[in-house]
Amino acid sequence: MNLHFQDELPNAFSDDSRVWIYQSNRAFTLTETLQLEELLEQFVKTWNSHGAKVKGFANLFFGQFIILMADETGTGVSGCSTDSSVRLIKNIEADFKVDLFNRQMLAFIVHERIQLLPLSKLNNAMSDGIINVDSLFFDNLVQTKEQLSGKWIIPANESWLNKKLLLAKD
Repeated sequence: MNLHFQDELPNAFSDDSRVWIYQSNRAFTLTETLQLEELLEQFVKTWNSHGAKVKGFANLFFGQFIILMADETGTGVSGCSTDSSVRLIKNIEADFKVDLFNRQMLAFIVHERIQLLPLSKLNNAMSDGIINVDSLFFDNLVQTKEQLSGKWIIPANESWLNKKLLLAKD
């Protein structure tokens, strides 16, 4: 599995650009991906904050992660512009019948594929050898372009999951 997504990130955006990651409970089909890319492109073209254009980016990564990014060096993202992005994501959920807000579902790379694992099953997955402390984990809590580029896909023990993994090992 090719994990080199960084080339798809906009070069002209500040490293401090804000990032929001929405993980789907399933991969989108090819047809859905084409529709989704069009929706995301339209959203970015019209994304505004108090009437000013937001320098935005939106894309689907690995067929399962919608990433929104706003470079706030020109126009800051306000509550209203954040609300508009959340409305977009909720509409995508309804239209494509996916769950994009379940923060209890974790994504790992297992056998070259993205595998979702409920947080409540983390201990079982460790005990069963499905994942381990070195398993690549999608840390969807990254908040900036810089963090996205270097700390989104990392070994689980380098993430916030480390404490939970250590407890699971005992």
